[in-house]
Amino acid sequence: MELLWAQWWVWGVAAVALVVGEVLLPSYVLLGFGIGAGVVALLLLIGVPIGASLPILLLIFTVFSLLAWLGLRRWVGVFRGQVKNFDHDIND
Repeated sequence: MELLWAQWWVWGVAAVALVVGEVLLPSYVLLGFGIGAGVVALLLLIGVPIGASLPILLLIFTVFSLLAWLGLRRWVGVFRGQVKNFDHDIND
């Protein structure tokens, strides 16, 4: 029997749960983790020889989650001029 964390469908279920969580809590944080879990699931599904090492799987998950989060931050993040700065106080 294969270890649970080395099965592709476990990572796929985690990816779907994180993406659904992103729909419920819109902040673009869980979506990056969902993309990372989806990439790990895809790598395990196509048979990339990652091995059953939990630290290796977590490292791949972390790297892809960080890259996805940075990409999402650049794509849908705060743009220049979007934040309004006030120079005066309304109570003055």
